[in-house]
Amino acid sequence: MDTTLNYSPNFEIKKRKPKQIKFIIFHYTGMKKETEAIERLTNIKSKVSSHYLIKNNGEIVIMVPDLYEAWHAGVSSWKNFKSLNKNSIGIEISNPGHNSNYKKFSKKQIQSIKKLSKFLIEKYKINQKNILGHSDIAPDRKKDPGEKFPWKYLAQFGIGKWHSLPHKTLVKNRRKKISLADKKNFYLNLSKFGYSIKRPKKQKKDKFLNFINSAFQRRFRKDLIDGKIDQECLLISKNLVKKLD
Repeated sequence: MDTTLNYSPNFEIKKRKPKQIKFIIFHYTGMKKETEAIERLTNIKSKVSSHYLIKNNGEIVIMVPDLYEAWHAGVSSWKNFKSLNKNSIGIEISNPGHNSNYKKFSKKQIQSIKKLSKFLIEKYKINQKNILGHSDIAPDRKKDPGEKFPWKYLAQFGIGKWHSLPHKTLVKNRRKKISLADKKNFYLNLSKFGYSIKRPKKQKKDKFLNFINSAFQRRFRKDLIDGKIDQECLLISKNLVKKLD
C-alpha cells in the first residue's frame, strides 16, 4: 500500500499493544483548505492528530504510527469503551465539512478508504461492527464523517455494518409515527448496537436524544436527518441488531 509520511507530534508516548486496537474511527477534516488541515494535524499547539489522513487526490498520509495513541476521538464512548483514542485508529479524510460547503468524497478518496480499511481490519482483526464515525461515538459534539460518507458501499466489503431492508419498505415507513413503547425499543436497539444512551449531566434529555437520533440518521438514513424517530428508523435499528448475532 503506497503511503507518504508527515508525522504529527500529537500522540501519547507510551506504546500500546496491537491487541488493544479494536476500532477504526472515520473523521472529516472540517477545514476549507487541505493545507490548513495538515497544518493543524501536525501543529503541536493544536493537540489534535490522527493516524492517517486521506487527501483529496486519494493519497494516504501516515501521521502517527498505529501502535501510538493519536488524539482524534476526544470525549467519546461506544458500548463499554470510554475515550476511544486508547483503542482505535483514527482516519481523517480531507473534506471542508458541514460548516464550510460539505462535499461528496472523491472516488479516489473512497478507493483509498477501502484499501486502507481492509489492510487495518486484516492486520488487527477488527470486527466489522467496530468501524465507526466520529458522530457515532460523540453524537452531541460531532457530525463527521457525515451523511455523504459511503457507509452502504463500504459495508459491501466488510467495512462497517449496514442494514438489509429494501428501499421501498423504508420509504413506505418514513415519517410514520411510533408509540412510546416502540421508542423505548429503538433506544434499546441503539444501545445493543453500541451507541451510548447515557446522557451527560449538563445536557437536557430531549436535546441529547435529538443528537443521538441525528447521528443514527446521518449514518443509516441520510435522506432525512430531522432528529425525529419514525417507523423507518425503528425498522433499521431492529435489522441492525439482528445482524450483530
